[in-house]
Amino acid sequence: MRTLPYALLAALALTALAAPARAAALPADVTASQCIAGGGMIIISAVGDGSPWTKRCMGGIHDGQTVV
Repeated sequence: MRTLPYALLAALALTALAAPARAAALPADVTASQCIAGGGMIIISAVGDGSPWTKRCMGGIHDGQTVV
């Protein structure tokens, strides 16, 4: 009965390792609609005084992508 948890862990590890390869195939920039539809949320931030705003998609399938 111990092989089932190890098999489950192995399957989860393979899924986690495949995620970066899938993320590399995504476009560099996504729209706000694509970010939300992919299960993410838009984080708007500014660094320093008077600098431009940056918008990033956090979470979902477009995690870390710039939102245009």
